[in-house]
Amino acid sequence: MSAIRFFSEKVRFELPHPRKTSNWLKKTIQKEGFRLKSLNIIFCSDAYLGKMNQRYLNHKTLTDIITFDNSDDQALIEGDIFISIPRIRENAKKFKVSSESELHRVMVHGVLHLMGYSDKSARQKSIMRKKEDAYLSLR
Repeated sequence: MSAIRFFSEKVRFELPHPRKTSNWLKKTIQKEGFRLKSLNIIFCSDAYLGKMNQRYLNHKTLTDIITFDNSDDQALIEGDIFISIPRIRENAKKFKVSSESELHRVMVHGVLHLMGYSDKSARQKSIMRKKEDAYLSLR
């Protein structure tokens, strides 16, 4: 059964409009030609995500998102996206956008990673940003 589920770890946060957000992400997945099996989006603290970043990626820096692809099938979306709510709030102020807009950008960014998009090079970042903008307009 395909589902998008939302959880919180070590942070008090409740996603406004979870059904609307879930439907928007499902539409994004379908438009890219993928099928959804299961997607968990976990909102967490900086400390929680920092420990994961160090443990699984050997990075000692703060980050706003970590994405884990759990699928064996390239056409199927199955994964976990961990998002730091404090990073979202700080980045929203930095970029002069609402926290909700920044959260949606980061969520779709994680979904795009599960589809195989990368952001390591300048060209990849540009493609990723264009995709983010296109799918944000569908909200």
